[in-house]
Amino acid sequence: MTGSSSAGGRPAPSGALPEKRSGLVVAVLAVCGIVVSLMQTIVVPLIPDLPRLLHSSASDASWVLTSTLLAAAVCNPVSGRLGDLYGKRRVLLTSLGLMVAGSVICALSGSLVPVVAGRVLQGCAIGVIPLGISIMRDELPSDRLGSAMALMSATLGVGGAIGLPLAAFVAQHADWHALFWMSALIGALDLLLVAFVVPESPLRAPGRFDVAGATGLSAGLICLLLAITKGGDWGWGSGPTLGLFAAAAVILLLWGLMELRTRDPLVDLRTTARRQVLLTNIASVVVGFAMFGMSLVLPTLLQLPRATGYGLGLSLVEAGLCLAPVGLVMMLLSPLSARVSRRWGPKISLLLGTVVIALGYAATLGLMRSAWQVVAASSIIGAGVGLAYSAMPALIMTAVPPSETAAANGLNALMRSIGTSASSAVLSVVLAHMTIPLGTVTVPSLRALQVAVVIAGGVAVLGALITGFIPGRARPAPAAGGPVPDDLARSGGR
Repeated sequence: MTGSSSAGGRPAPSGALPEKRSGLVVAVLAVCGIVVSLMQTIVVPLIPDLPRLLHSSASDASWVLTSTLLAAAVCNPVSGRLGDLYGKRRVLLTSLGLMVAGSVICALSGSLVPVVAGRVLQGCAIGVIPLGISIMRDELPSDRLGSAMALMSATLGVGGAIGLPLAAFVAQHADWHALFWMSALIGALDLLLVAFVVPESPLRAPGRFDVAGATGLSAGLICLLLAITKGGDWGWGSGPTLGLFAAAAVILLLWGLMELRTRDPLVDLRTTARRQVLLTNIASVVVGFAMFGMSLVLPTLLQLPRATGYGLGLSLVEAGLCLAPVGLVMMLLSPLSARVSRRWGPKISLLLGTVVIALGYAATLGLMRSAWQVVAASSIIGAGVGLAYSAMPALIMTAVPPSETAAANGLNALMRSIGTSASSAVLSVVLAHMTIPLGTVTVPSLRALQVAVVIAGGVAVLGALITGFIPGRARPAPAAGGPVPDDLARSGGR
């Protein structure tokens, strides 16, 4: 599966786009990343009202979120592999088209089943981010690649940060269907921009798409993530939860054995087992866990009633605005991460990011008394997430062949998703079981919030320890087929 030859025998692209054109390509891909990541949070303001709006039970309504998570997990590695085989721009356009179609279905629906179907299609678009990173590797000059990849990686957090207040504002001042009409319109604009601005790379991986591998991986991931996301509702010791965990273990084991014997596997496990790729993916799970802790704990603190003695009593819109600066911090720090990676290697960027996340959570324990303190603490955590997320694609792409970059980045994005799902499951249990009475309801106690912060911070420390074992001094890879920079050649990829 290795090799850097392109379709039709043409040489791999050399990253020779004109400067103005390359800047426009980066801007368009970054906007696409922000819009796609925004889709993950667009229904959050609707969660309390979903049972009423969709005429369903609360348990059934939760599938509006769960379905998107499952679709995104499955489509990340699949869309990456399809991009390597048949063209990254082509698959990117298809992913955006699915997002637009899903948005229109949700906008026209008023019941559970079609809304869940639409959310599945929206989740399929998450592969836009790893595809965009891979397009950058194929098309950009090597001196612009590091900062462009860092910016594209940051969009995963930026979209989530701006999505909550925006969606809450629209939901409070318009019919909930307006959220999906808005996403359909923005997605359609993205489609046009990509069609007219982003070039198709001639770089192709040899072989055919591994249908059996995609089916096996999808089945294993669905079992695993269903058990993680629904275990709290069903009971962690219940038959369905334990059965799904067992099924996931068996299916993924058999899938791995099958992939090792497949000529053109969906995921090249031998490449994935390389120390740099393996440890970076493990670190991605951990960073995803730590990042989601902020998204779960801090909005809870901001919105709890002041009658608790520690809640800040803000509305959903106000809470979202308090967390919006996180996206700005991540965006502004992406050039810094690129410079750190260029000077000392992406391993140092990832290590620095995990340390900053841990420090941010430590600061949070003392910054929980007012909204501005929460803004400060979340900004520190966001800075660490930005540094860490920006370094991961560089670490991955220095260790895989150019023809496998989209699939490798898709798998890395999947690891982040597994981390966020695990974080949601673990921290939700903490917040649900450590409560105090407030009138006729129970709410998370201050101790629950503190324990959740300590867990997330501890996981960030674990991420720093894992990062320490990643081979050092690996620099961002040049554009596919392009010349190796002198400083990288001298370092020998140490």
